[in-house]
Amino acid sequence: MSAQVICIGSVLWDIVGRTPRSMALSNDVPGRIQRLPGGVALNIAQALAKFDITPAALTAIGQDTEGDDLMSASAALGLDMQYVHRPNGLPTDCYMAIEGANGLVAAIADAHSLETVGNAILTPLSDGRLGSPDAPYSGLIALDGNLTLALLQDIAENPLFAAADLRIAPASPGKAERLRPFLTHGRGTLYVNLEEAGILVDRLFDSSQDAAQALIAAGAARVMVTHGGRDASFATPDGVLSQTPPPVTVKRITGAGDTFMAAHIAAELRGETPADALNSALAAAASYVSGELLQS
Repeated sequence: MSAQVICIGSVLWDIVGRTPRSMALSNDVPGRIQRLPGGVALNIAQALAKFDITPAALTAIGQDTEGDDLMSASAALGLDMQYVHRPNGLPTDCYMAIEGANGLVAAIADAHSLETVGNAILTPLSDGRLGSPDAPYSGLIALDGNLTLALLQDIAENPLFAAADLRIAPASPGKAERLRPFLTHGRGTLYVNLEEAGILVDRLFDSSQDAAQALIAAGAARVMVTHGGRDASFATPDGVLSQTPPPVTVKRITGAGDTFMAAHIAAELRGETPADALNSALAAAASYVSGELLQS
């Protein structure tokens, strides 16, 4: 079966340490450390696969042993890996995080290989495998902000993406500014949290509704703004709708935003109304953070 969604961005190893205790700076506590396939693009793709949607990855993975392992592990999760760019001489990227009972304590994302190869990962969209200048890819693309600003700027303007349904996530608050080209060009659907929304328009917000309205006013075509366990809002130039997720006991954080985005994409592909799609995404994210859905 051909891919239904192309996931562009980071596919790397997640090294995540988790403890049931609350943590503060310099704490040394017992817990568990896991190495799992991760990265925003992979997390979205993995979640899509579990919603019975076929994803393909456009990314960079090294030709090292870690890269070979990651290719196999990603394919086992349901990803089509045939279009992956495998540069020679660059290591496979990785992400390291520490989570406590009080949430994400700290994280470092090393996506330098992905950033170094630039637009080489996009070659299948121009050489005829997935699309070409004469027949641009017209399906859904999930795009993450681990790409460089220059490459994201190119994607926002490039005719190769003019027919695609772009869904864009910033990867982290530290990379949120990279999504500004999509405000300028009014393309795609932005998936951001309250902090990331504020960074994009240089403002502070108290609610997702205010943030979503501000992003639309700044030029966004469609936006989804989340606020943890509080309200989430979906907006277009025609209006905004907000809902609150069900209360749950939080057991994990990493990957929750990617699960939310994938669930919303899946709901829209099923033809759900905007209100139902938002509700489906919130329910899926709540189940994920409680440990009930999409266990690795």
